[in-house]
Amino acid sequence: MKEIKKFKRVLVANRGEIAIRIFRACNELGIRTVAIYSEEDKNAQFRVYADEAYQIGKGKTPVGAYLGIDEIIALAKAKGVDAVHPGYGFLAENVDFAKACTDAGIEFIGPTAEMMDRLGDKIKSKIVAASVGVPTIPGVEKAIQTEEEAMQIARTCGYPVMLKAAAGGGGRGMRIVQTEEELLPQFRSARSEAAKAFGIDDIFIEKYLEHPKHIEVQILGDKEGNIVHLYERDCSIQRRHQKVIEFTPALCLNESQRQAICEDALKIARAVNYRSAGTVEFLVDKSGSHYFIEMNPRIQVEHTVSEIVTGIDIVQAQILVAQGYTLASERIAIPSQDAISVRGYAIQCRITTEDPIHDFMPDTGVIETYQIPGGLGIRLDGGSGFQGAEITPFYDSLLLKVTAYGRMFEEARLKAIRALRETSIHGVKTNIAFMLNVLNHPDFARGICDTGFIANNPELLDIEKVEDRELKVMEFLGNKFVNETKGKKPQFNVPVFPKFTKEETEGLRGTKQMFEEMGAEKFCKWILEQKKLLLTDTTMRDAQQSLMATRVRTVDMEKIAPAVSVYGKDLFSLEMWGGATFDTSYRFLKESPWERLDTLREKMPNILFQMLIRGANGVGYKNYPDNVIREFVKESARSGIDIFRIFDSLNWIQGMEIALDETLNQGKLAETCICYTGDILDKSREKYNLDYYVRMAKELERRGSHILGIKDMSGLLKPMAAERLITTLKQEIGIPIHLHTHDTSGNGVAAILMAAQAGVDIVDAAFNSMSGLTSQPALNSVVAALQNSEHDTGLEPDKLQKISEYWRDVRPVYGGFESELVTSTAEIYKYEIPGGQYSNLKPQVESFGLGHRFEEVKDMYKTVNAMLGDIVKVTPTSKVVGDMAIFMVQNNLTPENIYEKAAGIDFPDSVVSYFEGMMGQPEGGFPERLQKLVLKEKSAITTRPGELLPSEDLDAIKTHLKEHLGLSGTTREVLSYALYPKVFEDYIKGIREDGDFRRMGSDIFFHGLGEGETCEVKFDEGNIMMVKLQEVKAVDHEGNREAIFELNGNRRMIKVKDTSIAVNAHNAVLYANADDPMEIGANIPGNIIKIMVKEGEAIEEKQPIAVIEAMKMETNILASAAGVVERIYVSEGQQVKAGEMIAKLGSK
Repeated sequence: MKEIKKFKRVLVANRGEIAIRIFRACNELGIRTVAIYSEEDKNAQFRVYADEAYQIGKGKTPVGAYLGIDEIIALAKAKGVDAVHPGYGFLAENVDFAKACTDAGIEFIGPTAEMMDRLGDKIKSKIVAASVGVPTIPGVEKAIQTEEEAMQIARTCGYPVMLKAAAGGGGRGMRIVQTEEELLPQFRSARSEAAKAFGIDDIFIEKYLEHPKHIEVQILGDKEGNIVHLYERDCSIQRRHQKVIEFTPALCLNESQRQAICEDALKIARAVNYRSAGTVEFLVDKSGSHYFIEMNPRIQVEHTVSEIVTGIDIVQAQILVAQGYTLASERIAIPSQDAISVRGYAIQCRITTEDPIHDFMPDTGVIETYQIPGGLGIRLDGGSGFQGAEITPFYDSLLLKVTAYGRMFEEARLKAIRALRETSIHGVKTNIAFMLNVLNHPDFARGICDTGFIANNPELLDIEKVEDRELKVMEFLGNKFVNETKGKKPQFNVPVFPKFTKEETEGLRGTKQMFEEMGAEKFCKWILEQKKLLLTDTTMRDAQQSLMATRVRTVDMEKIAPAVSVYGKDLFSLEMWGGATFDTSYRFLKESPWERLDTLREKMPNILFQMLIRGANGVGYKNYPDNVIREFVKESARSGIDIFRIFDSLNWIQGMEIALDETLNQGKLAETCICYTGDILDKSREKYNLDYYVRMAKELERRGSHILGIKDMSGLLKPMAAERLITTLKQEIGIPIHLHTHDTSGNGVAAILMAAQAGVDIVDAAFNSMSGLTSQPALNSVVAALQNSEHDTGLEPDKLQKISEYWRDVRPVYGGFESELVTSTAEIYKYEIPGGQYSNLKPQVESFGLGHRFEEVKDMYKTVNAMLGDIVKVTPTSKVVGDMAIFMVQNNLTPENIYEKAAGIDFPDSVVSYFEGMMGQPEGGFPERLQKLVLKEKSAITTRPGELLPSEDLDAIKTHLKEHLGLSGTTREVLSYALYPKVFEDYIKGIREDGDFRRMGSDIFFHGLGEGETCEVKFDEGNIMMVKLQEVKAVDHEGNREAIFELNGNRRMIKVKDTSIAVNAHNAVLYANADDPMEIGANIPGNIIKIMVKEGEAIEEKQPIAVIEAMKMETNILASAAGVVERIYVSEGQQVKAGEMIAKLGSK
């Protein structure tokens, strides 16, 4: 053994993971380490692992800093460095660098410059292979000088061909070219990429073998000519010729094939008397024949798997060989090839900051969570990953190497899967989900994957975008704090709800079972025979619609639902669906009304479910085609609705006939309604007198209605009027009567009791804590009032009180949606404004800047009603009256001057629609002069609007939902879109982009968290996240605030844009609209290296418009549509963010 040169200082001419790996090896050997770093790496983690660290490359590009040979050598000499380790990449295979080290008297830890020159260059290495009889792939043995030469050689080899950077590795400068048309563009791109990555743009061409295995052999040699192999690695799992997952031993080789390929690797190494670590790479075809492709005269990324199965520290061996130790020395302890054996299996997974969903585009940003795996059989090698680390676009995307070991391959595979699942990295996208798909693929488990495995199995990339729930929770709560509550969080009581055992809820019977057993006719007869007053609870629908704009969420309903099912088992029905439920659920609450129906039906299986349907308006605010109404009734019936309460806003029976007919077809209970208006006690008002209501009731009974609903939506039915109306109707018709009223006047309970005395069959009420004012009368009070009377409801007040107490504590959470109406008011009889509208009228008036004229608007409401001929005022006709009242006050109009002053003014849309006949025909017709004024040149219809509307193409909607929203196109989805196309589409997009918080507690959903507050966020059963808002920091210069959270104990941070802060427009970034194909954005963050089009140029869809470089990879930015380039927003050399506007197109 020659003289040993002890190293005191080793400089690592690299960065990141491999730098740390070398620092650790040196530390164990007692050698002091020196790091170099660029300006962009000044905060990088690898620096802290070295004993000394010095910045280099000032004024150079981020990659260029690590390619500055002269500066690195000068620094090494100045700091008394004995040796330089190049790692992999950068200058690791640069002959000039190795020679410069030697010339400076510094040991280069690796092969000599001469060895590297013969083997590190792919062309020269083929000559060496040929000289020792190792087979190679057909191709050329020199760098291609011209494009013409490239064309000629490619034709000689035959397509497909492979372009390779002569000095490269890691997939840089490599391209597969299938046709001659692709050759020159790919050749130019490969040269450019190679020059940037390695400083040399030499490219060679060889025949491309299809479906080969990529097998490499680890070589280790000393300075005295002793060379051994550490067996092979299977590196066939590749993307863009970069290895993603590697393992050893290769399952595809039998023992004779293994010996043959390893022996050929040794032949090549011995031909140049190779020293240090190196890798000889082969392609193995389907027959098992192998072909030498290149040698990498350096340490490899995947060396970890060989270290684990052989027990040899390859990096330390490199350093010891460089000092002069032989393989057989005690320090290295490899006396012969026989001393090396393989024990078990190892798999390495490279976690990178790339997004598999978007063609593995590199991602950048700040790592917010960095949770890494551990346990028996797991080795981790990282370099840039930690919480708070910034991932830049300047370097390789490798974040962490996870190497799993097992005695058997399947054991190692399962450990690798477990480790990846344990890994939690947030803030930047990673390829973890993709690698899990690979590890779980049966071909990988059998070890038979070839280099085309990823390309030939596109399902590996069918990664359903896993929603980053943690990030979405933080964004939701951060925005709530910064832009809504400003940190002011009210305190609420925790609502307590009764809990029941399975035995207590099983076998419950109620009206649901009775109806199903009896059928409609017998069931209605049973209703008529009852002496007791039957009650419908409206708490979950009309009560909360009237009090708090239908904002009560499903999560608050489902908690109390079992108690309603048990304690309210003798209720007649629950009105819990329909009306404004659809609109507000999708639009504001971001939850599905269908899912609400399913959830409540499951938890309350014994009570009839009742919904409100607005006749031809369905659950919307306009007329829908007949087929939409029919399909909606069908699906609602299938989903659990038993009673369809059908009304028309003008009491126009033709407007109810389709919904009524389909309800009867479905075998459900049809409750058609007469909307009560006016005052039957006032003899001077002859339009809506008793005769009117009797005539309506008889006609509805004749048409097959099972139940007659009296729907007093304005709360106008006075107690004495209730007694007279019900008494008269009971004498005239033979079907049950169901009374619905509102308690705005405070007379609601009295009206119900008087109606009960008159023989009403069913009444609506709401639990006391959700009753009164614009809601329904108090249910608990009605029950108590009728106890021990002939109309006793049979319900137990003490049990009902528990339900009311629950809603008492829930209601304050929704306080922000309640109106300023805090006391009953008798002026409702004067203005005849419906309860829900009365609650919302003042905010509506204020939105027009007329808050100071609110009393005028109320008076005008009464005036407008008279101008319209005293109409029924129910959604949407009540909106007509309200809109016109505001319109007249706003424009200082009166009944006297309107025909002169409003002749040239456009009336509100709702008013125009009303006079066109689109809401139906009012009793007594339209006032002709006013109708002509409003419609101007338009004509009105006199038939049912549904007769004029073409049938909705539900199949076309289904196709649209599948193609544009990626939905299944279920009946529910189709109907939701048919009713509310934009609202439903926005809901779907919002859930995907912002997160699904349907099960989040309402206090958090509406009011967020205060600083220092902790909550539970439930996603689904058994999946709960503990969230604590630690702190929200002051606004920064970009108008953002940092919100710091703890999620399940892990500290995370996000930035939230403070919308109240004006930011200097100079600092603002313009982003492309992802939904507008004419706006082209950067697909990844990076550096624009070339603009390929000019303003005014006509381009085609998918035409490259620019080239962007990130992490040493070049990617084309493609036009998303054909058009003319209107404007280019970037310049060459500019750094851009993902999504930043690159160009805008106009039409050709």
